[in-house]
Amino acid sequence: MKKTYDVTGMSCSACSAAIERSVRKLDGLEQCDVNLLANKMTVSFDENQLSSETIMQTVEQAGYHAEEHGAPTAPVKAAAAENPMEKQMKTMKNHLIISVVFMLPLFYLSMGHMMGWPLPSFFLGHANTMNFALTQFLLCLPIVIVNGHYFTHGFKNLWRRSPNMDSLIAIGSAAAIIYGIIALYEIGMGLGTMDMTKVHSWAMDMYFETSAMILTLITLGKYLETRSKGKTSEAIAKLIDLAPKTAWVRRGEDFTEIPVEEVRPGDHIRVKPGQSVPVDGVIVQGSAAFDESAITGESIPVERTIGEKIIGATVNKSGVVEMEATLVGEDTTLSQIIRLVEEASSSKAPIAKLADKVSGVFVPVVITIAIAAAVIWLALGESISFAVSIGIAVLVISCPCALGLATPTAIMVGTGKGAENGILIKSGEALETAHSLQTVILDKTGTVTTGKPEVVEVVVLGESESALLNTALSLEIVSEHPLAEAIVRYAKQQNASAKPIEQFENIAGQGVSATIDNQPAAAGNLKMMQAMGLADAQIEELHHQAASQGRTPLFIVQNGAILGMIAVADTIKPTSRAAAAELKRMGIDVVLLTGDNPQVAQAIAQQAGIDKVIAEVLPSDKQQVVSQVQAEGRKVAMIGDGINDAPALAQADVGIAIGAGTDVAIESADIVLMKSDLWDAVTAIKLSKAVLRNIKQNLFWALIYNSIGIPLAAGVFIPMLGWKLNPMFGAAAMSLSSVSVVSNALRLKLFSSPRPNEPSEATSAPALQTTVKKIEPITKGEKNMTKTMIINGMACAHCKARVEAALKAVAGVDNAEVTLEEKKAVVSCSQPVEDSALIQAATDAGYEVVSVA
Repeated sequence: MKKTYDVTGMSCSACSAAIERSVRKLDGLEQCDVNLLANKMTVSFDENQLSSETIMQTVEQAGYHAEEHGAPTAPVKAAAAENPMEKQMKTMKNHLIISVVFMLPLFYLSMGHMMGWPLPSFFLGHANTMNFALTQFLLCLPIVIVNGHYFTHGFKNLWRRSPNMDSLIAIGSAAAIIYGIIALYEIGMGLGTMDMTKVHSWAMDMYFETSAMILTLITLGKYLETRSKGKTSEAIAKLIDLAPKTAWVRRGEDFTEIPVEEVRPGDHIRVKPGQSVPVDGVIVQGSAAFDESAITGESIPVERTIGEKIIGATVNKSGVVEMEATLVGEDTTLSQIIRLVEEASSSKAPIAKLADKVSGVFVPVVITIAIAAAVIWLALGESISFAVSIGIAVLVISCPCALGLATPTAIMVGTGKGAENGILIKSGEALETAHSLQTVILDKTGTVTTGKPEVVEVVVLGESESALLNTALSLEIVSEHPLAEAIVRYAKQQNASAKPIEQFENIAGQGVSATIDNQPAAAGNLKMMQAMGLADAQIEELHHQAASQGRTPLFIVQNGAILGMIAVADTIKPTSRAAAAELKRMGIDVVLLTGDNPQVAQAIAQQAGIDKVIAEVLPSDKQQVVSQVQAEGRKVAMIGDGINDAPALAQADVGIAIGAGTDVAIESADIVLMKSDLWDAVTAIKLSKAVLRNIKQNLFWALIYNSIGIPLAAGVFIPMLGWKLNPMFGAAAMSLSSVSVVSNALRLKLFSSPRPNEPSEATSAPALQTTVKKIEPITKGEKNMTKTMIINGMACAHCKARVEAALKAVAGVDNAEVTLEEKKAVVSCSQPVEDSALIQAATDAGYEVVSVA
C-alpha cells in the first residue's frame, strides 16, 4: 500500500532525515520519502505488517506531526480549506512584523552610542546603565516569545538526539540571551560596588540585539523562502483550480446544478459554451470544440462529437453537448494528473541521497565545531564574549536549509513545468535518469506514425478518377476492413457518391466483391487480381512500387476492367522527423521497433529520418530487445502506446507512454506524453537535463557556502586577514542562502522547448498530400496483348475445346487457353481485338461471358 502524509514541524533537511530514519526502522516498510519542500511524506508498506496509525505515531515520537494527506482532487473541499503554505506564510508574516517592530528600537538603542546617534538622557551615563540594559532585555523578550517555536522544537529535537536547524538557532540565540542576562547581573553587582569599569565593560557586551537580530533575520529568510516555495507548487494549485465546482445534471426532465462531487457514473450532464467539463465522459448528444490545453498543453481546440470521449476540466468553446459521466472524483484524468504531479514532486531523485547523507550528520558536526571553536579561542586567551560570539556565528551560519532545499525545489518546479506542457513525470528518479539517456527505442504504430491509415496515392487506369472513387466508395462503405475507413473518408472528401450494391462478399485475404449497376465489381490486393486474371505486368509493377514505400495498394475493378489503384498508408506524425533529428543531434541513438515487415519498416524509418530499424519483432520480444541494448551498457528509453509495449516500457530505464495509448502502457511508463507527440519526448529529456543542471548548481553553492562560511565564522581567517564574522551577518547570510537556492530553482519556470512551427524539409515530415495520377493501361492495340475472359457454362473437355476453337477463329487471335476449374480463358492477340468480338464468339458457341480484361 502507498500513502501520503502531511508532516508539520520540519525546518531543515536534518528534520526530514530524522523522520526517514525513524520510519524506516518499522517492520513491513518498503519505502519512505520525506519531502521537506512540500511538507509531505510518501510511504509504501505492507498493510498486513504495518498500519497507518503506527507510522503516524512513529513520526510523533520523532518530534513531528503527521496526518494522512486529504484527497487533492475534491475541488470544493480544496477551495474551502486554507492552503497550508498560505497559512504558514501568514503566520510568519505576523511574526516578522512583530519582530521588526521591536528589533528596530533595540538595534537603535544598542548600536546608537557606537554610531553617535542621539539617545534620550535616561539611557546615558553610568548612573543610567541599568535602564540601558533592562530596556534592551525587555525589547528582546517579545521577539523571543513570538519566535518561541525555534526554541521548543530545537531543544526538543536536541533532547531526542536528532538536532536540526531549529536546534542550531535555539542554541545560538539562547547562548546570546543567557550571556546578556549574566551581563545584567554583572552590571548590577558593578553598580553596587561602584566598579564603573566593570559596568561599562558588560554594558557593551550584552548580545540581546544579536539574539533578536538572529531570530528576526531567520524569520525574514523563512518568510521569503516560504513565499518562493509557494511559487514552486503553483502548477499543482493551478491544476486543482481547473476543476469546476458544480455540474448541470439531468434529474428527471430537467437539468439541476449540483456540486461536482455528487456526480455519479452514468449521470447525464449538459455542458454549454464557455463552461468547463465537470468530469470525464462520453458525448451522447451534440458536438463542440473543446479547449484541452489545460490537460494536454495543445492550444488548438479539438472537435468532439457523439460517441467521443471528453476530459474533465477542458472548456467547451462552441455548441451545447450532453455527456454521460464515466469517470468521477479521483478517477478523472485531471485527478490522476494531480496525483502524479504531487507524487513526482514528493519523490526523491537518486542525487538527493547525497544531500540526505550530508544533512544526517551535518548538525551534530556543526554543534561540535561551534563548541570546539569557542573553547580553542578561550584557550588562546580571548575573552568569554569573543568566544561566545564565535560559537554563535558558527551555529547560525551553518543551518543546512540550502542543502536540504537544493533537490526538492528543482524537482517540484521541473515536474510542474512538465505538467504545464502536457508531460507527466511520475517520479524524481525518472526525471533524473532521462538526462543520461543514450538510446531511444520507438514503437512504430501510434508513436512515430499516426496509427490512422490515410490514402496517400491514387492511380487512375480507367476513364476518370470519379468513376474510380465512386466504385471504391460503394464497395468499401460496407466493408469492415481496417483500410476501408481511410478509403471511405478520402472518397467523401472528394465528393464521391456511393451506389447501391448487391451480392456483397468479403473474400478473406484478398478483398471484397459485389454487383454495382448489374456489373461485377471488386476491391482487393494483388492476390485477388491474380485470381481474377487481371494481374498483368503493369499491375504487378504498381503493386511493388507501392509496397516498397510502405503502402498497401488496393485495386478497384468494375465489369472486368481495373479502374485504378488506391494506396493506403499509416502516415508519420508531423513532428516525428523533427523529434528524431533533434534526438540524434543530442547524441542519442534512435531505433525504430516494429512487428511490420522490413520493407514497410524501412519506408517509415526513411520518412522519419531514423537510421536503425528492427522489424518483424513479436510483441513478446520487445522487452528482450530493450534488455539486449541495456546489456551493452546503455541507458535506454522505450516510447510506445500499446498493451504489447507495456513490458518493454517497464524494462527500459525510462518508459515513455504516448498519452493516447492504452491504460496499461501508461501505467507501466515513467513519463506520459499527453499530446501523443514525439516532440514532447525531446522536451522531457531537455527538461531533465535542465533540472539536473539546476540541482547540481544548488548543491554546489550550498556546499561551497557552508565550506567557506563555517571556517569564516569559526575565526580561521582572523590571524591571517583579521576577518571576524558578526553573528548577525551570519544569520543574514544563512537566510539568504536558502532564498537564493529556491530562487535559482524558480528559474526553471523559464524553461522552454519550442515546437517546430515551420519545420524545414530536413527536419520534419512533409504534410500529407495524396498523389493522384492517370496512366494509360497496357491493353488494347499492343502486340502480344493478353486478354483474360471469365466464361460460365463450361463443364467438360468438349466445352474447353469448343471455346478454344471459337476464340482462335477470331481475327487477330494467336492462341486461346481455357482453364475449366477457374472458368477462365486466356487469349493472346497479335493485333487489336475488340472485346465484343471475343464475347460474340464465345456466346455463339453457347456459353456466357462474365468479364473480359
